[in-house]
Amino acid sequence: MATTALPLALLLSILCIFSALEAGAAAAASGTATNFIKSSCSATRYPAVCVQSLSSYATAIQQNPGQLAQTALTVSVTKAQSASTFVSRMAKAQGMKRREYAAVKDCLDQLGDSVDRLSRSVRELQQNARAKGQDFKWHMSNVQTWVSAALTDENTCVDGFTGRSMDGQVKAAVRGRVVNVAEVTSNALALVNQYASRH
Repeated sequence: MATTALPLALLLSILCIFSALEAGAAAAASGTATNFIKSSCSATRYPAVCVQSLSSYATAIQQNPGQLAQTALTVSVTKAQSASTFVSRMAKAQGMKRREYAAVKDCLDQLGDSVDRLSRSVRELQQNARAKGQDFKWHMSNVQTWVSAALTDENTCVDGFTGRSMDGQVKAAVRGRVVNVAEVTSNALALVNQYASRH
């Protein structure tokens, strides 16, 4: 019985060591991927927002610029959809001034266009994964154009709430959501441009 206990204890010790080594390797890989994200985000207009929005995807991104651009676009689509849902609910709220209501409705249209353009960009980038040469450049040009147009849509939404007569809770609520979407989209465009320039 004592001879069986020794090999079992040895086996458990070896398993613990391998588990610790594996966990250490995973942490090192995640740390390297996080450093890659931080380094890439440093070239964006909103680096802190960039790192915050992408760090949780470090294991999927690794050190792959294409995957980083794809993930940034996907995050942008998700944020834009969430903002669109929020603004849609705002449009149904009672007690808004006529000008506020018009701005909310216009913003909702702009966000719908933004979601559409960002979604097309995600699909185009996925299809472009194996493209080479001129084909790659053409697909990337489409992505860059659509993401830039989505950013314009988001900024147009925010611009609709300018002026003193628009000051209030509606403006603050919509601007807070849409400005964040615009920052994330701006960062996604910068990361797409970085990826395109490396080919």
